[in-house]
Amino acid sequence: MPNTAILFGRLLILLGIIGYGYTMFFAEKAAPTSLIPAVFGLILMVLGHISNAKENLRKHLMHGAVLIGLIGFGVPVFQIFRNISNFVFDFKAVLLISMSLLCLVFVALCVKSFMDARRSEAV
Repeated sequence: MPNTAILFGRLLILLGIIGYGYTMFFAEKAAPTSLIPAVFGLILMVLGHISNAKENLRKHLMHGAVLIGLIGFGVPVFQIFRNISNFVFDFKAVLLISMSLLCLVFVALCVKSFMDARRSEAV
């Protein structure tokens, strides 16, 4: 599971860099808020690397990573629904949807891993 957190952290960082680069080159000014996925990705990567190094903290750190994933899913969805009356499918919307989907897939994989680990403990 830590390697999954590292992978999704890298994907979120890449998404943030692409978003910032797009706003810097194609928009009127660079939007620092487009780096928000990168911040979530950095946190996931750090949690993944620490849990690889500290076996005794892995369970707690991975639960923290799932919490970050849930927040990373909820914040963009909230932003989309908050502005649903004047929703425009632009690059910002693509970034929000991409971040929420990446975080949702990460959370789903974590939940599956937790369930599998629980089943293996019960046997």
